[in-house]
Amino acid sequence: MKLGPTQALCSVSLPALLAMAAPACAQDAGATAPEAETGIEEIVVTAQKRSENIQSVPISVSALSGSMVDRMNATNLKDLQGAVPNIQINNFTNTPNSAVFTIRGIGVIEPDPFAGNTVSIVQDGVPQYFSMGALLDLFDVDRIEVLRGPQGTLFGANSTGGVVSVTTAQPTGVFGGKAEVTYGNYNRIDIKAAVDIPLVQDILAGKVAVMHTGRDGYYTNIVDGSDMGSRNVTVLRSYLKYTPNADLAITLSGEYGRARNGAPVVVSGAVPGDLAYAPAGTIYGSEALPMYQSPCVSAALSCRAPDKYYSANDTVPDVSNMDTWRATMTVDWKNTGIGDITAITGYKHFSLTEYTDNDATANPAFRLDTYRVTKGWQFSQELRTSVDVNDTVNLLLGGFYMKTHYDHSARLILDMFAPGLSQHNIQDQDNWSGSLFAQSFIDITDKLRFQAGIRYTHEKTEMVAGTESFINPAGKGQFFESSANSLGDGFIANGKKSWNRFGWKVGLDYKASNNTLLYGYYARGFKSGGFVGRIASPAEIGPYNPETVDTFEIGLKADWLNRRLRTNLSLFYTDYRHMQVSENQIDDSVTPAKILTSIFNAAEATIKGFELEVTALPVDGLTLTGSVAYLDATYGKFLYNEGTLSEINLKGYRLQNAPKWATNLGANYEFGLGSGTANMGASYAYASSKYLQNLLNPPIVHIQPTHLVRANIGWKPESKQWSIEFWANNLLDKRYVEAATWNTGLFSQISYMPPREYGASFRFNW
Repeated sequence: MKLGPTQALCSVSLPALLAMAAPACAQDAGATAPEAETGIEEIVVTAQKRSENIQSVPISVSALSGSMVDRMNATNLKDLQGAVPNIQINNFTNTPNSAVFTIRGIGVIEPDPFAGNTVSIVQDGVPQYFSMGALLDLFDVDRIEVLRGPQGTLFGANSTGGVVSVTTAQPTGVFGGKAEVTYGNYNRIDIKAAVDIPLVQDILAGKVAVMHTGRDGYYTNIVDGSDMGSRNVTVLRSYLKYTPNADLAITLSGEYGRARNGAPVVVSGAVPGDLAYAPAGTIYGSEALPMYQSPCVSAALSCRAPDKYYSANDTVPDVSNMDTWRATMTVDWKNTGIGDITAITGYKHFSLTEYTDNDATANPAFRLDTYRVTKGWQFSQELRTSVDVNDTVNLLLGGFYMKTHYDHSARLILDMFAPGLSQHNIQDQDNWSGSLFAQSFIDITDKLRFQAGIRYTHEKTEMVAGTESFINPAGKGQFFESSANSLGDGFIANGKKSWNRFGWKVGLDYKASNNTLLYGYYARGFKSGGFVGRIASPAEIGPYNPETVDTFEIGLKADWLNRRLRTNLSLFYTDYRHMQVSENQIDDSVTPAKILTSIFNAAEATIKGFELEVTALPVDGLTLTGSVAYLDATYGKFLYNEGTLSEINLKGYRLQNAPKWATNLGANYEFGLGSGTANMGASYAYASSKYLQNLLNPPIVHIQPTHLVRANIGWKPESKQWSIEFWANNLLDKRYVEAATWNTGLFSQISYMPPREYGASFRFNW
């Protein structure tokens, strides 16, 4: 049979996803891609804030359609790990609600909001300022675009690594809907539905979408034998779209997300000699199971995940509650006297409450617990216009404003260091940012195009932070301190500073043929400076200064053999200056012990590498995909002094969360079976080793290489009104350490990648 337009491949770079059922193409809402009789179908993206064929966009960008996401059975952005070259998606060991995105070695360095982001997460055109809650829940998605490299001209500060842009499916104005039920192991149940409602024919359209996902945790609590790390999330989203004429569209959307998950799970990685080391097999009281074997046997060796996942929570509630509210208004007004105008207004508010048993043992003497409450909000406004100055020049002009605020309270019990000792940290930060930007596209000839962009940004940050220690005379730490128990070391520190920076981009692209694009560009981006919120003395508040990223990239995008073969290649070199690095410390040399974070500007780093993505349709119905990414990310001159140690030059040390090699291979076959169509797919993703959360790259934070396999098989009738699919992620049930944090001589914290997950999904549409 011939491969029809809805069966053709829709991504240049997603081998893991393409092992799923063949999807519809990722496109801008309302955009229509021309049909192809055969070959790889066109993908329309808005990576440069205008609709373009992805093969005509002169940057490294990958696109995922909504159906690709569905067939990955992804519940949030973290589930896309391994799908896109040179991007790492995970979280810190004890903060699962904070997103850690790293693109080409540039990523988040701290879970609390004071450190900011280097990869901008965007939902429906609205940047998500806070990493807390940025692992967006994925349902009813139109497309996801991943832009690699600095995107400061069009997306502003704090996008030095790149951008992950999620566009939800917008109202269609035609009555219809879809529903999905998934059941899997660990008692996973997903229920999703979306309904389009025409309110006034061709003028007013509505839509409602809802998702609920829940599962048991895959860790066992040795204290009582219960599961740990459960997930329970419900999201409700609604839209109104007003289109009084063909040139004007106003869309208002609102979203509420409610998460009632289990407390963050930490595994003790303490080794013999550490203060919090608990020998395997020890029973301290009435635990259901003895102490588990630490996955780390020595600070001189990498940690290894066991066959069965154990942890311990004997002291804190099993609570991680998050509520998120979003509202977005988008106005698209075409053919005005000053071009095509777009205005995007966004508001978000979140509240997070969570408890963590950080020592992860049942030893009452090791109590190290946290109670954290964070509330924050953001307001943003973008206004831009796209003007065709003449037949050869297009100019994009715009302005952007964002105001943010957060309050954070962390109470930490430190019985490990002194009976009854606790510490209370508060953070209160305001930030506002304003910028003006312009980008031009100039056709020098029919084949050669020049682009240049510039952005001016002003940012101002105000921080109030403080720490106070308490002692409970009863000899047991408590979360709610009394002023009568204060040790008298409390303080409040203040910081206020503004920064002004320019970012820019210049580039050329050459259309060698209808199906071949050569491009090159130079771009500068920056990440703002700021203040430290988790401090042990007033002087530690900072500020730390902005960092700058200069990237040179050249690339080739080409379709061959009547568009049955696609090869996309990019080569890049990045000069990373005044790099912000973070170090978490427990200072037990003072009485009482203090928890603190340092952020400072390292001298420089160099990042270079390439990404090759290949897609082939050798015969009708069969799609083969492959990619390989290489990343050489190391510090340049970086003189580092750890405590009382002599100064160390870290030149040549690898950056954190930056594996040197990553590959992806996938195959997907769709064929007629009975009165319908069957689909079979499999994919393999590999990432080489990397380091996490320690500047000296000790072996204990060395994360092993990973090999992950996905597979699926499904069937749908000729009417395509419903489908059933059986799927498995991590099919071979490989056990891996996902994250590791080392506190020298005290304890280590470990978390694991999910074990094998499998299930069945039934989808119905009308």
